[in-house]
Amino acid sequence: MSFKFEKLTIWQKSMELGETIFQITINFPADEKFNLTSQIRRAVDSIALNISEGAILQSQPEFKKFIGYSIRSCAEVVTCLYKAKFRKYISEKEFNELYSICFNLTNMMIVFRNQL
Repeated sequence: MSFKFEKLTIWQKSMELGETIFQITINFPADEKFNLTSQIRRAVDSIALNISEGAILQSQPEFKKFIGYSIRSCAEVVTCLYKAKFRKYISEKEFNELYSICFNLTNMMIVFRNQL
């Protein structure tokens, strides 16, 4: 037995991204705890949370709206990644890898939403 959203690749990928971001932000400076660390963690968690919320007992237009929220949250993660790179909390390599994951996930969500 499983929920419908658990079978969605976009949900699975967003869960993986969330855990990766969590691990990376452990190394952010303590003075960022209530700023960038909190912001990027909330944004990345919001991607999967909105996918799951939209998948349960929602009409197709509502589900599309929730996928839109997830897409925007992914864009927020990308902006936080830029901040982290500029502040030297992550390397260029880490940034590029995470940026690529976000870019691909965003495109997957757009395709998924367009197919609803």
